[in-house]
Amino acid sequence: MDRQKVQAVLEAILFTMGESVEISRLAAVLEMDKKEIKEVLCEMQEKYDAQDRGISLLWLEESVQLSTKAEMYEYLIKIAKAPRKMVLTDTVLETLSIIAYKQPVTRLEIERIRGVSCDHAINKLLEYDLITELGRLDAPGRPLLFGTTEQFLRSFGVKSLEELPELSALQVEEFKQQAEEEAALA
Repeated sequence: MDRQKVQAVLEAILFTMGESVEISRLAAVLEMDKKEIKEVLCEMQEKYDAQDRGISLLWLEESVQLSTKAEMYEYLIKIAKAPRKMVLTDTVLETLSIIAYKQPVTRLEIERIRGVSCDHAINKLLEYDLITELGRLDAPGRPLLFGTTEQFLRSFGVKSLEELPELSALQVEEFKQQAEEEAALA
């Protein structure tokens, strides 16, 4: 394997791992000796420094980690502090309320209540960390079970699910009617 390919493999491993990796493990994976791996890593570090890149190699005893250069931290803090805007459409909110009140609940149960597919809504709720997979139902096909997260409680200002307002039969009927109208438009 040529030097450039070795560098690419090392970079991919270190990026993916996100933590320090022992040089001996890198050597074993690439079937090279530790001295050669250290030489290649030093070449990579020189390249990162010469090209004024935002990444660097952090050397920790007999391990190495791909990391962000310290002078980039102020930009990382700005982006990390910027709140992710959560957009909860009516469909997503309806799906979330079904999960909150019926949990643990399967996708099929949610779709039975709503009368339409809920794949997009569930994916959005998982992305926003408002719901999580709780495991699998002990039934044919072993479907996933969904429930709410601590982020859900924080976002809606409640300390527990018991604090959620009670749903009236009229509200449940309105949900079903809205879902049927949505299905007719689709």
